[in-house]
Amino acid sequence: MPATDDLDTQKRAYATWAKFYDRIYQRLLARPQREAVDAACACGPDILEIGVGTGLTLPYFTPDSRVFGADLSFDMLKVAHRKVAEQKLAHVRGLMVMDACRLGFGPERFDAVTAQFVITLVPDPEQALAEMDRVLKPGGEIIISSRLIDDGGLLAPFWTGLAPLMRRIGWSTDFKVSRLTGWGAATGRYETVHVGRGYFKVVRLRKLASA
Repeated sequence: MPATDDLDTQKRAYATWAKFYDRIYQRLLARPQREAVDAACACGPDILEIGVGTGLTLPYFTPDSRVFGADLSFDMLKVAHRKVAEQKLAHVRGLMVMDACRLGFGPERFDAVTAQFVITLVPDPEQALAEMDRVLKPGGEIIISSRLIDDGGLLAPFWTGLAPLMRRIGWSTDFKVSRLTGWGAATGRYETVHVGRGYFKVVRLRKLASA
């Protein structure tokens, strides 16, 4: 039940955020989002974006991409659908309501899977990563951009203390980089190829071709 409660809380939060999300976040998140999209496009044309939201990232993909977007919030996706139609984003092949922990795609379907500013909020991040792994082709990348804490950072206790309040409004402050890189190492199927710096970070995990 806790996971269901968390999902319901997120749905309510993002129903509100959908009305003004772009105005607040378009410039704030542009750098890490563009970096993540560029990395995904370099992996191949078939790309899944988890947590696509209002579609802020969709114009950044190359025209030869085949992008599918999934999000928990129907309200957010309504904004994304309008954006696709108005901007004629033909590379966007589908937008759907979907739980990151239960993806409705077959195995090894995508060249890259991106999750932008969502992995820190799902009730079970490791299960979401396992689903990304399932739908990702060998040689592809899981590309995460988010607010991530460096392990051992001086402000880590502060961000951890603030986390319960931030989760109520759909934010996260206490998710550590090592939770991603450690998961990849533990599977035996991933290598960490990039960990960015700064307030918002991009982390790239490459699935070994022999996996």
